This record gives sequence, structure tokens and C-alpha cells, in this order.
Amino acid sequence: MNRKNALAMFVVLMGGIAVGAVLMQHLDSRAPGAGATAGDALVNAVAPAIAVAAPLPLPEGSAIAEVADRVTPSVVSVFSKKEIKVPDYMQFPFGGSPFHRFFGIPPGMEPDLGQPAPGPGGGWFQQGLGSGVIISADGLILTNNHVVAQADEIKVELSDERQLEAEVVGTDPKSDIAVIRVKEKNLPAIAVADSSRVRVGEVVLAIGSPFGLSHSVTMGIISAIGRANVGIIEGGYEDFLQTDAAINPGNSGGALVNMRGELVGINTAIASRSGGYQGIGFAIPSSMAMSVKDSLLKHGRVIRGWLGVAIQNLTPELAENMGVKARHGVLISDVTRESPAQKSGLRRGDIVLKIDGKATNEVSELRNLIAMKGKGATVRLSVLRDNREREIAVELGELVDDQAAVGTAPAEGKQEQGLLSGLTVRNLDPATRRKHDLPAETRGVLVTEVRSRSPAARSGLRPGDIVVEVNRSPTPDVEAFRKAAASADQRVLLLIDRDGNTIFLALSR
Repeated sequence: MNRKNALAMFVVLMGGIAVGAVLMQHLDSRAPGAGATAGDALVNAVAPAIAVAAPLPLPEGSAIAEVADRVTPSVVSVFSKKEIKVPDYMQFPFGGSPFHRFFGIPPGMEPDLGQPAPGPGGGWFQQGLGSGVIISADGLILTNNHVVAQADEIKVELSDERQLEAEVVGTDPKSDIAVIRVKEKNLPAIAVADSSRVRVGEVVLAIGSPFGLSHSVTMGIISAIGRANVGIIEGGYEDFLQTDAAINPGNSGGALVNMRGELVGINTAIASRSGGYQGIGFAIPSSMAMSVKDSLLKHGRVIRGWLGVAIQNLTPELAENMGVKARHGVLISDVTRESPAQKSGLRRGDIVLKIDGKATNEVSELRNLIAMKGKGATVRLSVLRDNREREIAVELGELVDDQAAVGTAPAEGKQEQGLLSGLTVRNLDPATRRKHDLPAETRGVLVTEVRSRSPAARSGLRPGDIVVEVNRSPTPDVEAFRKAAASADQRVLLLIDRDGNTIFLALSR
């Protein structure tokens, strides 16, 4: 570039700067209310777009602290203890444990079994730690079933460090929800939200006792809703909220709350390869937890709805081969005789698209919705048949509870439990009969679990026994057993079928 051209470019540049300065001075000196310029129109057109695209602000630190302050007193630590019996041939009167005696594990490195149990018989007390949420001022607390399952002793620690003894009111392993009670009044009950309104991306706080660090608070968002088939509750009802708020061992049963300080979930599990937090936690939605709670308090068990169909997901391949237009839905592959489904006119090959207006694209969604509706509820199914959508109303029956905890749900306001508390029985359905090789004429309920140190355990009752009668009343199913057990007070006479032979067992306090 020659000297002449460089000088020309310099002059043009300086001229542009001068013009810009004049225009800016003109705009700044313009009187308020003066007419808009082309520049104003451009700014006004762009400003709304900028405002919409701006990132949404996170809650201020003070707001988070206020929610934590308000909610933390409603969250408790739950300590459980159960005795692990050790056979006589494994007793060690001179100290030590079977781990370093038999497996060469050095003392101090064996698994934590808790404290040795006092008295004859030996064994260990296995101790557990979890969390819970106060849901009523008179002492009702929600937690996970796996936090208190089979516990011989339960204690609750409040935020003011008071420790109270607690008892189990009711449990539901299929949803992993348990209700426990402490004898205390005027407790800080949490507000409960409708979890069906929770949205992905909503900010939440997880409160509990991770690794024994009571009333710890972590923050995250709702990462997903309606997570099913996770495999956390085998054979159970999964409809989890997924969150990246840090959840660790000890958080189970604690609160997941929104930024209004309302309970939206009961923290339950984590997805982890290391056993610690990796950004994926799961919580039982509050609406499901409260529904289970209500049924446990009212009936002593969870009464779930029954439709009476075999179902599978409608895959694109199935839809194509069946010549149907739908690409999502739940396919009915069979209808049970004399079931609510058959009585309402449902057929094999029908495709369920919606229940009461809610889309059902997965088997787990249909199963959960029907179960939570309960016995006697009438549901409206939107069904695709012959490529025509139609609506069918069905009054649901009761799903037979194949495993019901007995005596764990005292009447409201009654604190003591019956003689048959700690005993779990199951109906003798065809699958159970085949599994235990039981003849067709055998009538009764199968004992699946006997809690240690309970009256039933002391009487000699054991898993695998079949209860034929309670106080001379036949018990062909769980419902009959429960009615007979409810009338038991100081003494119970059981007729037991054990390996094909009948014996009597007496229970007393």
C-alpha cells in the first residue's frame, strides 16, 4: 500500500468517528418524549426477544435458606435395630467373630454386624439408619419400608435432638412405603404437594441423614418423572421422580421438597456403581406415598384396583403386523374370566390409549394407574379397536394382595399391636402351590415371614407353615385370616399344616 492510499483510508476512518460522535450527542441531547427514531424502533423490536431468551434466575440463596429452615424440623433420623441370630455351632464364648475364625479375615475388617446381642443364644444386633418425614402433628411419620423392615426396635431423632421410640403402623413392600408413629404431639408436620404437577427442571431440595449426618440439605432439579422398570422394587410399583440432588445412604425415607417448602417425594434410592452419589437419585412421588398411607391407616393394608387383563407394550413391529394406526399404547393380550375387564366388554387385541384422559404408553403406567385407583373406582378407558377409538367404563375389582403384613396396622388411635403382629402370610394361589408342591385340597394361608422375638416366633411358627384355622375359624384366604386375627386378644390357637401333617400351636402374650 502506497503513502497516498494510506492517507485516504485514515481520513475516511476519522470522518466516520466524527459522524458517530455527532449522532450520539444528538441522541443523548434529545428531550424526553421526543419522537422515536429508526434506531429506537430497532431497539424496541429486539428488546422483547432478548428478555424472553434471558436465562431464568435460580432461587436466591436467602430463599433456599428460608425453605430449608422451614422444612428441616419436619425431617427426622430413623434408627432401627434387629437381632441376627447365629446358630449354636457358631457361638464364640471367648470372643471374636466367625469371619476371622473361618474365613481368615483379620479382626476389625469383618462386616459391620453391630453389637453382640446379650443373653443366651448369641447373635448380633444389626443397626440401620434412615430418614423420615413428619406428616401429622400427632406423630405420624412417612419413611421407606426398607428402613424399618423386620426391625425389633425403632427410634426417631427430631431436629432438636430429642429421641423418641417409634412403632410401625403399616408397611407396603410393593411401594417401599412405611408409616411409623411416635407418641408426641404438636410436631412440625410438612405441607404436602400434588406430585402430579411436578415438572422436569423444577428446583428441589433433598433433606435427610446421609452417612449419619442428620438434617443435611442438598439442592438439584427434577431430572425426569414417571421412571418405572428401574428394578429397585422387585415386583413392585415404580413411578419414581428422578433428581440430581445428592442422595446417599441414610437419605432413604427423607424429604424431597419444592421451593415452596412442600413435600413432593420420599427419597428412596440411588443409581450408583460405587455405592455413593453419582447424580441419579429416585424418590417416590408424594401423591403415591400419601395414597398408600391413607389405605394403611384405614384398612391395615393397601387395597389396589384390579382390571383382570394380561398386557404388553405396543411396539412399532406389533402395530405394523396388526395393521393398527397407533404407535403407542398398551396392548391387551388376554382377559381373565369373570373379571371387571370381561364384564365391561374389553377384548384381547384392544389397545388402551388413555385412562381417564391420561395417556398410557407403557405397561407400568397402566398397572400403576389401575392399582392406585383402588377397588370400586370406575375408570374410563380410551381403547383402540379395529382402528376406531372408543370409550369403555370399567368398575375395578380388588387386586388380591398376595403378601399382606398382618397386625402392623392398629386402629387409629390405638397404640398396641395384636398377638399376630410380625407375621406375614400369603394366599395359596396356583403359583404358590406349584412352588411349595401343595395338593389342590390344601386350604389356608402360607406363612412367608415370622419376625424374631414375636409371639408367633416364640410359639414355634415358621416360614413354610400353612395356617388352616385361627381359634377354630377356617382361614382359606388372607381376608379370613385377618378377620380371625383381629378378634384375637390374650390367646390364639392355630391349626397348622406342616409338611402334610396338622398340629396345633398356642400363642399368648
